[in-house]
Amino acid sequence: MASPTNESLPSSPAPAPLPSRNPLPLSASQEAQVRELYYKRVRNKCADEVRDFAACCTHRTFTATIMCRKQQKAMNTCMMQFATRNEQDAAREEWFATMDKRREEREKKAEKLKKDEKFWREWWDKDMEKKPKKES
Repeated sequence: MASPTNESLPSSPAPAPLPSRNPLPLSASQEAQVRELYYKRVRNKCADEVRDFAACCTHRTFTATIMCRKQQKAMNTCMMQFATRNEQDAAREEWFATMDKRREEREKKAEKLKKDEKFWREWWDKDMEKKPKKES
């Protein structure tokens, strides 16, 4: 009988994955906002290549894929270079950093809507309590 070697023995368990830097789970709409921010960051880093490709495609229809292949390849290479997991994490961190700003903007917008509604009700003399009731 041969004795078991170290290779046949189970090794130590795999290390647990590192915890996320942003542990909060996001809703689908919030994830879409993070994704849009991520795409915007990548497009900004490759703005020159995107601009060159768009200029080449101007006034072309189906021939754009053939005539602008070089610009398209340059644009895609640039985007693949910057479309990394680190960039996604940076976009997520930026989204979390601007949460308070977005909340304040929503509150200001709601206040403005209430103020405008009050103004228009006064302007048109529309008081909901004075409104005649319909009889059925």
